Amino acid sequence: MALDQPRTKDPTAIARHATTERRTARYLLTGTALVFLGLFLLLPLVSVFVEAFRKGPAAYFAAFPEPDALAAIRLTLLVAAIAVPLNVIFGVVAAWAIAKFEFKGKAFLTTLIDLPFSVSPVISGLVYVLLFSSHSLLGPWFKSHGIEVLFAVPGIVLATVFVTFPFVARELIPLMQEQGTTDEEAALSLGANGWQTFWHVTLPNIKWGLLYGVLLCNARAMGEFGAVSVVSGHIRGLTNTMPLHVEILYNEYNFVAAFAVASLLALLALVTLVLKSLLELRYGTELRAAGGH
Repeated sequence: MALDQPRTKDPTAIARHATTERRTARYLLTGTALVFLGLFLLLPLVSVFVEAFRKGPAAYFAAFPEPDALAAIRLTLLVAAIAVPLNVIFGVVAAWAIAKFEFKGKAFLTTLIDLPFSVSPVISGLVYVLLFSSHSLLGPWFKSHGIEVLFAVPGIVLATVFVTFPFVARELIPLMQEQGTTDEEAALSLGANGWQTFWHVTLPNIKWGLLYGVLLCNARAMGEFGAVSVVSGHIRGLTNTMPLHVEILYNEYNFVAAFAVASLLALLALVTLVLKSLLELRYGTELRAAGGH
């Protein structure tokens, strides 16, 4: 009588069994994640709005027509309007160079792009103070030509560009590397020039990743505090952005106005997340096809 051969198990079933957690473990992990989100993200965010409306809607909305608050809002929007397009240009160029070409120093360039993630924003602000102060090499030259960098809008823009420029590039580099160069090579072989290839081939392929990068870059630009605090000089009505204005109001014990302006910054961040979620909901298939996340 022949011995029965051992039954071969279904590899799919084995993998499913190996990666499926017990129900108790799933509930425990999910609950732990929700508790952390509630304590460290949702609770502080809710507290901001509670404090902002503590004295009623009238006191809340009275914080915004105040001249220093309006100046801070205008400056924040102006800095973001300058810094974000600059970072878009840099991000697209850097991502194209890194993803599409091989050259010496490529790894070094990729490392430099990540530099603002590892350097404290305060340190980056101090770097610009050293570069453009009255005792530096560049500062007196700019001042002799009537250009104020420190304690003025140019310094704030430079500091904001420094801390935000990785966002667009880091969103596009893996996306463009995954897509490769096949489409561009096909367009060039059909007679398209470099600009036509970028506009009609590369840009449509990266548009969702680019939009993600712009949203994240804009949110960080409007909320940056450390680097801007160093180079701004804290001149009320002139060089205070919204985060700096919140600090001043809080130090003056004007808590309602401080939390009101802070709630506006929080709303801008929430709008960014809502836009991101709407894009994923509306264009989910195209995002996945383009390698978006």
